[in-house]
Amino acid sequence: MAFQFVRVELFSRKGKEGRGTGFVFDEVARVPSASIHVRDPGTPIVVHGLAPDVLRELHDERTAEARTEVKGGKQRAVRQDQNTLAGIVLSYPVTMDEYRADLEVVARVLDWERRSVAWLRGQFGDRLVSVIRHEDESHPHLHAYVLPDDPAMTAAHLHPGFRAKAAAKAAGTQPGEDDKALSKRADAAYKAAMRAWLDDYHAKVAQPCGMTRLGPGKRRLTREQWHAEKRQAEALRDTLAKAEVLKAKGDAFISTTREKADRIAGEAAAARAEAVKVTDAAQAAIVAARAAEKAARQRAETARTASERAARDTRAAKRLSGLGGLLRGLWDGLRKSKVAARIRKAVESEVDELRRQATDAAIRANAADAGRREAETRARNLRDNLTDTGRQLADARQEIAALRPREPAAAGPARPRP
Repeated sequence: MAFQFVRVELFSRKGKEGRGTGFVFDEVARVPSASIHVRDPGTPIVVHGLAPDVLRELHDERTAEARTEVKGGKQRAVRQDQNTLAGIVLSYPVTMDEYRADLEVVARVLDWERRSVAWLRGQFGDRLVSVIRHEDESHPHLHAYVLPDDPAMTAAHLHPGFRAKAAAKAAGTQPGEDDKALSKRADAAYKAAMRAWLDDYHAKVAQPCGMTRLGPGKRRLTREQWHAEKRQAEALRDTLAKAEVLKAKGDAFISTTREKADRIAGEAAAARAEAVKVTDAAQAAIVAARAAEKAARQRAETARTASERAARDTRAAKRLSGLGGLLRGLWDGLRKSKVAARIRKAVESEVDELRRQATDAAIRANAADAGRREAETRARNLRDNLTDTGRQLADARQEIAALRPREPAAAGPARPRP
């Protein structure tokens, strides 16, 4: 296995040496005029995001709308020579013949491709708009395209080296440093940022795929040393692959175990909820039963009390004699219970009428008795007066008879005087 290859480059519409954004889009789409370096141009394969023609339209539309601020606060369209596109090329170190002949190599290339796209997304996020694979050159490789998301479409912000260099210059000179020293320090920042960028790609993509960080030439390795390092890289790749398989199995086991635990926990929670629901229902039923029992006891006690009162009232009523006593007993009994109160209210008018009639009868009786006594008195007085009058009349007759003269006796028998 050879060493890694990844390169980032910026493009403007005007371009350098005829390689502007238009040419870049033609080359990735395999337009014949831009693909003379390819013996037999093939069809580009979209791995992520947009197809080449849609990518071109999106870039041109955003660039036409892009504005930059000049002195005085005015807005103007961006210059033709401003970089508005970042292109990244990534290559896998096997020939296309090896790729087509061995399914294991195909699987490795696809694994490298998956890791590369994931790494690019981690680097650029949503600004990564397209990744396209070419299979018509010497090695399988990817073209990735990144569009700026700022209003001025500044692609320099997407390049890790240029970004670090611009930050160093923006910070200004340090004490005892002139412009030349500042420029030198900015170049060193550029190199350090690019080295860190390549190291990150190696750790996350190249090393797991069995590639070395650098080739033998730059490090002056002998052929034997280089082959030994390649064997070491391949062994590391196989070890990492096995580790990933084990990790995947472990993750699957953990996931399955977690799912079972979650399912059991869910079932337990549902059972607890159902138990709580049943317990609450049972408790509510017990409370309702107790309340019903209490109400029933109260009604029974009320009925018993009413029955006892009615019995006492009945016995009391039986002991009473006469209409007045019976009414008084019934009335007093009716006062002593709520049931009797309703009955008393119903017969109250009749009782009042009976009372009124009794009162009227008593009044009439008293009046009759008084009249009788007065008549008797008058009769007695009249008898007494008649007796006195008769006696006086008799006395008067006797006095008259005594005063009347005697008549002479006649020859015949005497006739009584009238």
